[in-house]
Amino acid sequence: MARRTPLVLLPEAAPAPAAETMRLAEALIFAASRPLEPAALAARLPPGSDVEAVLAELRRLYLPRGINLVRVAGGYAFRTAPDLAAVLRGDAPEPRKLSRAAIETLAIVAYHQPVTRAEIEEIRGVSTSKGSLDLLLETGWVRLRGRRRTPGRPVTYGTTPAFLEHFGLDAVSDLPGLDELKGLGLMDGRLPAGFGIPVPSDDVALRAEEDPLGDTADEA
Repeated sequence: MARRTPLVLLPEAAPAPAAETMRLAEALIFAASRPLEPAALAARLPPGSDVEAVLAELRRLYLPRGINLVRVAGGYAFRTAPDLAAVLRGDAPEPRKLSRAAIETLAIVAYHQPVTRAEIEEIRGVSTSKGSLDLLLETGWVRLRGRRRTPGRPVTYGTTPAFLEHFGLDAVSDLPGLDELKGLGLMDGRLPAGFGIPVPSDDVALRAEEDPLGDTADEA
């Protein structure tokens, strides 16, 4: 007697988001001045909307187009498709170039935040001009976080959502680690024993060793 093949029930595919919900989500993301977080999007969509399904469908629909839906700075935004960046670069205004000192300072803030000016100088091994930090504050990539609970109560610095947006990062933890930097040829293979790169964190909450800025934003 022939054996029966057991009946296997496949899970039902999730229903596609409603067309009007998709249109509304698309408009909300397009009109937002900065990447729109899923929670903020959910608050504007019809009750019961599956936000993750809506975002996944929008990403799928825009994948072959000239603009893509990408996750950046903890939210979602439309960005030019990567393969078209070179074509459009000629139409963009010339970005303000940072000095080597400013780039090094930005990297130290990103990886070591919260960090003080004295700590930046210690890591760089040279004095850091106030102009480098002023420039980074002016670009909106670095912010004043608080004050270190040490003599003089120096200001601590950290990165901003604008830093993540500019460099296309969802979170500061997406910055490359030591192995990735070596793979890109940005780190010499002959590094000192025990050398490492910290895992960066841009948690907005003040650390135990930090106090609020207070009434003045001038560095002590």
